[in-house]
Amino acid sequence: MATMTDVARRAGVSVATVSHVLNDTRPVLPHTRQAVLDAVEELGYTPNALARSLVTSRTRSIGLAVSAVSNPYFTEILQGAEAAALEHGYSLLIADPHDDPEHERKVVQLLHERRVEGMIVAPSAQPRELLAYLGRHRVPAVFLDRLVDAPGSGDGGPHFDQVCAESTEPTARLVTHLAGLGHRRIALVAGRPGLSTTAERITGYRQGLEASGLPYDERILVHGDSESAGAERATAALLSLGSRPTALVTANNAMTIGALRALRDRGLSVPDDIALCCFDDFAWADLFSPRLTAIAQPSRDIGARAVQVLLDRLAEPDRAPRTERLPCAFVHRTSCGCPDGPEQVAPTIGSKDSERSQKGSPS
Repeated sequence: MATMTDVARRAGVSVATVSHVLNDTRPVLPHTRQAVLDAVEELGYTPNALARSLVTSRTRSIGLAVSAVSNPYFTEILQGAEAAALEHGYSLLIADPHDDPEHERKVVQLLHERRVEGMIVAPSAQPRELLAYLGRHRVPAVFLDRLVDAPGSGDGGPHFDQVCAESTEPTARLVTHLAGLGHRRIALVAGRPGLSTTAERITGYRQGLEASGLPYDERILVHGDSESAGAERATAALLSLGSRPTALVTANNAMTIGALRALRDRGLSVPDDIALCCFDDFAWADLFSPRLTAIAQPSRDIGARAVQVLLDRLAEPDRAPRTERLPCAFVHRTSCGCPDGPEQVAPTIGSKDSERSQKGSPS
């Protein structure tokens, strides 16, 4: 394996000059720089990333802490983040906080100890320790998917950038669509209490009911805790009501699977016995029978934007914090009860770049 000394000998320069070229630590004459780069190419020299970080005090790495990395939604976010990071010469160190506040703080600390230059985190429902750690150590961070209220953000305390998809209006869109098909008892299987995504989708659900002239009935709003097994139990509870719902909205893709399992176990078909719309589209949603009407989140774009926002923060540490909300799309298929036909995709209301002071939704 070629060494830096080999490169210096081939280029006819000192080892220090090679270091300055590779680490960009001092201006080097253009022809000298090119000679070094040519020698690197000819010899197949691979720089030592650890040694480089000791010279430059930079690791060019980003920590990414997201739970349920097996979930297709977060997998696509990860893919978008990785592509954006590589494009800018960064690598990702990935950890799974398991949506547990204590474990979340530990994995963030471990990433920090590995000298990542910044972090992208999908926070848990109780991020108090996370916020305290990031604020105390002044770690550049972007919150992903879920928003938080950062204590003290209005008076010089910790503040953070955030990137997420719109949740409220797209959920309302699902409800008004079902109401427009004649449904009067539309249930919601909501996510884990305490998450901003859960709060916003409940708000959208209630807004959709109000816009459709339908009463809110707390008995048909249940929590599936953002996972399949919880949604299966919650849907079973809905189906046991004396006056069960005729339509169902599920608030993420994992809960859609749980709801479908509960319906299958009771011999109910979609949409003949109960209509179904879901938040989160996924690769096989149009392979179900019937094909699932869904809200599609721009998951890859969310990951890519989170990286770019973090790089902006690293380049300009004192800039005002911003929250970016990316628009979703309404993907019209047949599980809602509409006739079969070509898949239709329509945008929902959303702002791609809303920059404001940190005032996130409830965490």
